[in-house]
Amino acid sequence: MEKQAIWEIIENQKEDLIRFCCDMIKIPSENPPCNVEDVVAFICRFLDAYKIPYEIVRPIPERPNILARFGNPNGKTVVFNGHCDVVPAGDLSKWAFGPYSGEIKDGKILGRGTSDMKCGLAASLYAIAMLAKHQAELSGNILYTIVPDEETGGYHGTQWLFEHGYIQGDWGIVPEPTGYDNIEIGQKGNLGMHITANGTSAHGSLSPYVGDSAVEKMMDFLQQLKQLREIRGEYSGEIAQVMEVSKKVIRDIQKKPGVENCLDHVTANFGVIHGGTKYNMVADHCEAEVDVRVPIGVTYEQVKSKVDQIISENHFEGISIEYRGGKTGNYVSINDPITVSAKRCAKEIMGVDLIMAYQWASSDTRYFRERGISTIQYGPSNSEGIHTYNETVDVKDCVNAAKMYAGMILDLIG
Repeated sequence: MEKQAIWEIIENQKEDLIRFCCDMIKIPSENPPCNVEDVVAFICRFLDAYKIPYEIVRPIPERPNILARFGNPNGKTVVFNGHCDVVPAGDLSKWAFGPYSGEIKDGKILGRGTSDMKCGLAASLYAIAMLAKHQAELSGNILYTIVPDEETGGYHGTQWLFEHGYIQGDWGIVPEPTGYDNIEIGQKGNLGMHITANGTSAHGSLSPYVGDSAVEKMMDFLQQLKQLREIRGEYSGEIAQVMEVSKKVIRDIQKKPGVENCLDHVTANFGVIHGGTKYNMVADHCEAEVDVRVPIGVTYEQVKSKVDQIISENHFEGISIEYRGGKTGNYVSINDPITVSAKRCAKEIMGVDLIMAYQWASSDTRYFRERGISTIQYGPSNSEGIHTYNETVDVKDCVNAAKMYAGMILDLIG
C-alpha cells in the first residue's frame, strides 16, 4: 500500500478517528489507583471490530496488559507502546470543563489524558486498524503493547513485559506527548532514591542533648544531596547538536531562567518525606523519596559515587539508600531509519521540518532503548495541560499523528 493512499483513507475517516479519541477520554482510568479495566475492555472491543488478534497478560490480577499483533511475523518488527492510565484529575473546581467530558471546543478535544496519552494511543491504534481493514501487505510485523501503569513507573507494564520476554523488535514508536513538529529521540535516566535515616528516640524536651533525631539527620543529608545538581554531561558531535536544539525547545516551552540546565545536568527533586511519631518525641526513623534524573553522558556510577562521597565526607551514620528505575540517559541517532522516516513523513504530511530533541523527563521509552530497540516518541499534545488542569489536544494534530504512524509503518515494513 502506498503512503498517500492510507493518508487519504485516514483523512476521509477523520470524524470516526476523533470520535474514537473522545470516547476513550470519557472513560476514567486514573492511576493511582489504576482503575483501567473499563478502558482495556473498550480497546479490546475496537481490536475485535477490526479483527486484530490480541492477548491480555496480567502480572498481577489488577494490571491487564494488551498485546496486539498485525502483519507478517517473519519480517522485522515495529513495536508500538502506549499506556491507558492517566494521572488523577485532582481538584475538579480548577477545571474549566469536565475532565472526562471528551468534548470538542474550538478545534480541541478536552479532558484528562488527551495529551498524555490517550489521543496518541487512539491515533496509533486507528492507523493500524486502517491498515488492517484495507489489507495492507506488510513485509514485517506490528506489535502493540498497551500497558496499565506507566504513570506509576511501569513496573507491572512495560518493564514486566520486557523481563518476561513479551517484547522483541527492531524499531519502537511510543505515542507519548511531543507536539506535532517535535519528536523525542533521547531522554534522561530516571533514578529513584528511597532514603532511610535511623536515629534514637527520646523525650522532645531533651533534644538535641539526648536522642538522635532521624528527621534532622535527613534534613542535613538532603541539603548536601543538592550537590548532585552540579554534575553535568559533556558532549560533542551529533549529541551536542541535538542538545542545543533541545535547550531551545525547553526555553521556549517553560520560559523560566536557566531551565535548559535540566537537560545536561543531574536534577534532584525531594518529593516525599515521612518521619517521626509525635511532635514531642525525638524521631528515630525518617524516610524520603528523591527523584533523580540523569542526563545523557552521565552514568549511574557517577551519581552513586557522589552520594557515597557526601556520606563519607559528612560522616553521616544511619543513612541507607535504595536505588531503582532506569539509571542512565538514552537516545537514538538522528540518522536511524526510524528518525529519517519520521522527518520525511512530517514534511510530506504537514510541510514541517521536524525538530529532533532530547526530553528532560523519562518514560517507558527507556526500556526499549536499553534493550537496543531504536525508539522514538511522537504524539499529539498541548504541553500546558499535561499532569495539571485543563488538558487538551488539537483535533488536527490527532489526525496528522495517525497519518504519521501509518507512514512510518509503511516506510519501515511496508
